[in-house]
Amino acid sequence: MTKQIRPPLPPFTAETAAEKVRAAEDGWNSRDPGRVALAYTPGSVWRNRDTFLRGRTEIEAFLTAKWQAELEYRLIKELWAFTDNRIAVRFAYEYRNASGQWFRAYGNENWEFDAHGLMAHRHASINDLAISEEDRLFRWEQGRRPDDHPGLSELRL
Repeated sequence: MTKQIRPPLPPFTAETAAEKVRAAEDGWNSRDPGRVALAYTPGSVWRNRDTFLRGRTEIEAFLTAKWQAELEYRLIKELWAFTDNRIAVRFAYEYRNASGQWFRAYGNENWEFDAHGLMAHRHASINDLAISEEDRLFRWEQGRRPDDHPGLSELRL
């Protein structure tokens, strides 16, 4: 069996780390749990808030449930720091729940990659803030964030 390769590969530079972050953002904005899970090693270890996961099967199930509950999900990630095979990211995403309440979630992630560019560890800390529909900032059509849409720093988030 051929080992899956997911460029860019470590060791990261500022440019390749930023590419990796945008690729992750694009994947999550697809809201396709199967596609997103392929970015992780088969035995990837996650901490997402108070949830601990191991492996692609658990990741895919988690993301499926997440995007069934977090409607109209839109995410922006920004590179915070990097070294060799690790990247730190800050992010914000907006979504509404089934009753129509909008939220903006703010968080930080620490990522560790294997030599093939797959994420082996993901540790996420996230806080949700209820917002009004008028306070939303992420208003592009669902899917990939347009290249000309402001990032977190430009939005002062």
